Amino acid sequence: MGDAAQTENGFATVSSALQSSDNGQLLDVIDHLRALGIDRHVPLPQLVVCGDQSSGKSSVLEAVSGVRFPTKDTVCTRFATELVLRHSVSESVHIKIRPSHDRSDDEKAKLLAFAPPSVDRHQFPLLVEAAKKAIGLDDHTTGFSKDVLHVEVSGPQQPHLTLVDLPGLFHSGNKQQSAHEAKLVKSLVQQYMKNERSIILAVVSAKTDYANQIVTELARKFDPKGFRTMGIVTSPDTLIPGSDSEASFLSLVKNEDVSFRLGWHVLRNRDFNMKNYSTEERDQEEQVFFSRGVWTSLPADSLGVDTLRPRLSNALREQIISVLPNLIEDVERGIKGCNSRLKKLGDTRGTLEEQRQYLVRTSQRFSMLVKASVDGVYDDDYFGDPMTPEGESKRVRAVVQHLLLRFAKDIGAHGRHQIIIDDSAELSDSYVGRKIRRSAYLNHVRDLMRRTRGRELPGTFNPLIVGDLFFEQSKPWEALIKQYCRDVIDAIKNLIRLTVYTTADSTTAEGLLQKLLYPALEKRTSLLHTKVSEVLEPHQRGHPITYNHYFTDEIQKARNEYQEHEYARCIRAFFGVRSNDESIVVRDTVDISRLARALGASVQEDMERYACSEATYCMQAYYKVAMKVLIDNFSVLVVEKCMLSDLADILSPDIIIGLDRDLVNAIAAESESSKLERQRTMAELKTLEEGLEELKRFSRLRGAGDATDATDKSVIAPKDGATSDEDSEVEGVREDFPSKQDSPTPSMVEPQEEAIFEIAQEPSVPPSILQYEEAEVPVAEGGIGLGWGWGGTSMTKKTKKKSRAAQLDFSG
Repeated sequence: MGDAAQTENGFATVSSALQSSDNGQLLDVIDHLRALGIDRHVPLPQLVVCGDQSSGKSSVLEAVSGVRFPTKDTVCTRFATELVLRHSVSESVHIKIRPSHDRSDDEKAKLLAFAPPSVDRHQFPLLVEAAKKAIGLDDHTTGFSKDVLHVEVSGPQQPHLTLVDLPGLFHSGNKQQSAHEAKLVKSLVQQYMKNERSIILAVVSAKTDYANQIVTELARKFDPKGFRTMGIVTSPDTLIPGSDSEASFLSLVKNEDVSFRLGWHVLRNRDFNMKNYSTEERDQEEQVFFSRGVWTSLPADSLGVDTLRPRLSNALREQIISVLPNLIEDVERGIKGCNSRLKKLGDTRGTLEEQRQYLVRTSQRFSMLVKASVDGVYDDDYFGDPMTPEGESKRVRAVVQHLLLRFAKDIGAHGRHQIIIDDSAELSDSYVGRKIRRSAYLNHVRDLMRRTRGRELPGTFNPLIVGDLFFEQSKPWEALIKQYCRDVIDAIKNLIRLTVYTTADSTTAEGLLQKLLYPALEKRTSLLHTKVSEVLEPHQRGHPITYNHYFTDEIQKARNEYQEHEYARCIRAFFGVRSNDESIVVRDTVDISRLARALGASVQEDMERYACSEATYCMQAYYKVAMKVLIDNFSVLVVEKCMLSDLADILSPDIIIGLDRDLVNAIAAESESSKLERQRTMAELKTLEEGLEELKRFSRLRGAGDATDATDKSVIAPKDGATSDEDSEVEGVREDFPSKQDSPTPSMVEPQEEAIFEIAQEPSVPPSILQYEEAEVPVAEGGIGLGWGWGGTSMTKKTKKKSRAAQLDFSG
């Protein structure tokens, strides 16, 4: 191939490093979590093998594992296969079926008891067929199963690697598979690919234009930036040398067309003539193929199965390390959610006493949360984020305060039936229906006074006329108050509903709402409407009463404003200036007597008109006083006293204790759905707790590994005290791969940083570290150990230390 020496001394040697027990134990942690079923609740990092039907997926798995997979080009696999490869001294194959959680207990037991007819890896196709029949799938049945076939292959040539093989994608149906099944396969594959912790291994066949293969479309859809996708091109031997197709796929592998962060790789599949070749013969034939033609222009680490294994192992390992902190957080969050749901469900409630105790505990929690909400103390986790609609609704004091402030603003802006403006003012379009000029309003008052005149003298008015004018002017008040009453009631209902569903299971919560809480709120609502009528009554009938000096102040203020306006009008008329001039310059002699007569002419000579003006002044002054009273009365007497006061007591423990047994049973008797929910939640909690314990055990042992790493680290100084960038770069690599000159038979081991993954129960004397001759080993940018993506830049010692520190900084 392109650089045989580098392959032999670099990549092939490093491949053995990736077989260390540390890497296997890291993968075992994730595999154990998956076996626990934690992936149903928290997405786990995994490497999923995706591709179109007949794209060579099975050949890829066979090349990586050395196990012959069954291949039928016209029939797709109808379940996912989890392939676990582990490096060990002896060879073994273990097959089991991991039942879907949708299966019944009897079906699960039957599938878990599945015993394959053989453990010979050369008989693997027969083992898979036996598993298919156990699952209930054969050549005569259709459909797909959510069960997972778990295959564990161990041996001295195996890498530490776990892959999930998915059914092949296809466009349309035929006799063996329908178009409906094509949709099911696509849905299953998408379910795995959309997991952001999955590495997508997109297998593309060189037999077909890669732009027409479904897997490339899905990879771009679920990983648009290509951060977690690696592409594999199969069947390169089918390309005609020198053809456009060959050039196109060569460009693809160079990451020039469809770019993936993890790059591309090329494998030569077995063809018909090679079907009886052994694994060694197949690998040798592949090496020969890549040693000639255009493939020699590609980096050696992107060709053949020998370099694919460490690339996959390294990619999966780095993915697991990067997501471990978030994985622990997700598991802890899931445990918290389970405990919250179980707290709502409470203990089993088979007897009346258990049911009443459950309701008492629920009422205590309910009352405490409602009281906190009314008091405006939002320090309980129940209240959540105030920026969300639900979090805002739970803060009822804040909601009501906002409503009352808005009510005060609205009644000031929209509470008057008519807005009286000066005769010279312009009417805006938005207020034409409500605004009225002062002269027109005075005409209206005069008509009303003529119809209600008593024995009052000319120029005076009947005091009751003020009440008539006020009642007419305050007509919009009732509609505004009723609107805000509805808003307040809705806010309180929202709080009650959210709180009871937080403190009790859904069935009990609904029973409490229908039988206790809503009836109690109806009583309060009825009291509210009665109080609203009482508050509005003085403003709708009778005669105005106030002893507030603000009333006389407002009358005098209104008179003075009108008088100033009239004087200004007369002065402008006297000097012959425009009506909108605010100032004038007088250079001529002014006749004071004539000016005084002009100002005196502004006195209202029409006694009836004068009385109308005085009545209007009184009405406007009283309106302002009454509006302030109404705002305070609505806030205090209606909202606060009728709705918020003692709101927490509508479901107090005393009420629960006083309920008769039939009502207690009707509300708190445990339904089948509640029992099922508790059973499922407890099962989920157990799974998550076991998973968290596994992750924390792994995290605790990390500290021991770090200590060993710090003790055993040795660094080779540059020859002759050299400090060049190149020497620094090599030195940075030697920190992980020190050389031991007196070692007669050097062998590769895992880099020292990976001591953090040691899961030995009793760390004893640190293992002896066999060191290496000084040699440059490529390190991919951003990697922890060795990077396998060709084209990556080497890292200096300083950069590499920063990267290592960043990637190892996670905690449980």
